[in-house]
Amino acid sequence: MPYVAETIAKLKRSSPAELEFYQAVEEVLTSLRPLLDKDPKYKKHNIIERIVEPERQIIFRVPWIDDKGHVQVNKAYRVEYNSAIGPYKGGIRFHPSVYSGIIKFLGFEQIFKNALTGLAIGGGKGGSDFDPKGKSDNEIMRFCQSFMNELYRHIGPTTDVPAGDIDVGGREIGYMFGQYKRLTGNYDGVLTGKKINWGGSLEGKTCVVSGAGNVAIYTIQKLYQLGAKPVTCSDSRGMIYDERGIDLALLKQLKEVENASLEKYIEHHHDAVYTRVSAYPAGRNHVWSVPCGAAFPRATQNELNEADAEMLLKNGCICISEGANMPSTPEAVEKFLKAGICYGPGKAANAGGVATSQLEMAQNASKQQWTFEEVDAKLQGIMHGIFTRASETAAEFGHPTNLVLGANIAGFRKVADAMIDQGVV
Repeated sequence: MPYVAETIAKLKRSSPAELEFYQAVEEVLTSLRPLLDKDPKYKKHNIIERIVEPERQIIFRVPWIDDKGHVQVNKAYRVEYNSAIGPYKGGIRFHPSVYSGIIKFLGFEQIFKNALTGLAIGGGKGGSDFDPKGKSDNEIMRFCQSFMNELYRHIGPTTDVPAGDIDVGGREIGYMFGQYKRLTGNYDGVLTGKKINWGGSLEGKTCVVSGAGNVAIYTIQKLYQLGAKPVTCSDSRGMIYDERGIDLALLKQLKEVENASLEKYIEHHHDAVYTRVSAYPAGRNHVWSVPCGAAFPRATQNELNEADAEMLLKNGCICISEGANMPSTPEAVEKFLKAGICYGPGKAANAGGVATSQLEMAQNASKQQWTFEEVDAKLQGIMHGIFTRASETAAEFGHPTNLVLGANIAGFRKVADAMIDQGVV
């Protein structure tokens, strides 16, 4: 059995019923076959089997008291995946779908995403099956404080620096940091807030965006800055299509202030269209039915399947930029690559968030605060470097437009070489 297939089979035996994790590993390892064939040192040092296993997995319970005085309990995780090139870095996700397989898939992806930035940060991820929706601020505060009562033992500015992810924004980060400071007496850069940026120009293009969280909101903001017109956004209940362009101020009010459903959007804009998830086409995400020049998956894993990809291509989409982790299924990715459109895989296209988190870490360590212009300039340089590394690596292996292959090999090679240099640890 070939080395890659053998490793995946072994992983399925040692980590049963973690489907998203298998999918992420298989996507990366399949891309690595040209590198493994070219350079035998990675097999000699058994890098593949070592890199797919986390260095450390932490599982703990989070007891908290709701507003009625009842004790609730959730399960939480922190996977410290790989520290070969720097301290663990990756977000915290609060969502009912969270379980060990989701966190491991996210942590595994984070290794290569972080390596592509060129910064000294390793890969990690964390979260809980806690659902903030419908909870009061006090309930969320009590949960975050209880969550940090255990997590603080495992994190630090030079060991593991978490950030935000789905349903973990400035409010949740603030509550967690406050409890960390209270427990340790330290005011250091142990948590960062997630911020995303992009490069390029999309003037005049109609764009579709999925999601309505941090990443989606600031994607929409950036698209407006670039002269594009984003016309959709979505949450777990349904989607908004606003032909004139999404009202960004209203979206921020609904999601960042009121924590409300997107259904309220049409109370303010009667000509916008709200479609419930129950009314989506069977087996598809209705966001991808809207004709567009560019699409920005910003919600969650596997939200864009083969049928969605076919619809996007049929409607004239020429650019896909992934902001979520593994939002396109393998079949959808294959469609995009075969069509020859501009396809930015998540590891490369959404690395701006973790890159900016590292810039925040640098400011915290030096007790400085840079201007927006300074941070933006540094980030643009990082994103340009990511594209260059992925593009040049893809060309090196005979597929100059395949940024999936280029990003996977470039990220893996940097981490794997560091692991070889550091011995068997």
